[in-house]
Amino acid sequence: MSLGQTVLQQLAWRYATKVFDATRKISADDWKTLETAMIHAPSSFGLQPWKFMVVTTQSVKDQLPEAAWGQSQPRDCSHFVVIAARKTTDPDYVQKFIETTATIQGVPVSALDGFKQAILLKTTGMKNGHLEWNSRQCYIALGFLLETAAMMGIDACPMEGIVRDKFDEFLGLSGGEYTSTVACALGYRSSQDKYASARKVRYSASDVVQYI
Repeated sequence: MSLGQTVLQQLAWRYATKVFDATRKISADDWKTLETAMIHAPSSFGLQPWKFMVVTTQSVKDQLPEAAWGQSQPRDCSHFVVIAARKTTDPDYVQKFIETTATIQGVPVSALDGFKQAILLKTTGMKNGHLEWNSRQCYIALGFLLETAAMMGIDACPMEGIVRDKFDEFLGLSGGEYTSTVACALGYRSSQDKYASARKVRYSASDVVQYI
């Protein structure tokens, strides 16, 4: 089977898992791969305006359904990830990013001054739009996480059905620099999940793809 065929096979295999097998856990090695996939996700200017809150402690997971409209996935999955967006992209954060870039790439901070000014020009002109912009970046990381999980045969369920203020409380984010944006439950499907065998519903390429 070609790589392309494998990719399409796994994308057809995945679905938004509704019922997880609470007895099965993702191995440490497999989780490290998923974690690294999120970290490698692209973002505007490479700013990475996110924090990945990974919940594996069962006593914490047991509390999460009440802030997720009663859904069982946060409780029964192996790893529950909440992707939190940074509320602002202030000059101090930009400076930290520039200094980190200079260190990793082995160049003087001054060599990145033009890059820094370009970022500041963009971000200072946003006024109150930082959180909206940063939240959109979080969905790129979510996409990387979902596809990597599918390639590895690990089930996942992306979740917007969360009460963000409540999640911020549970995760210790309230009043801080980050706020819950979107979540994802990961683990292994239960044999009791009827949606696992349901045919995937997607529009045809002719309906949604337009070549110009």
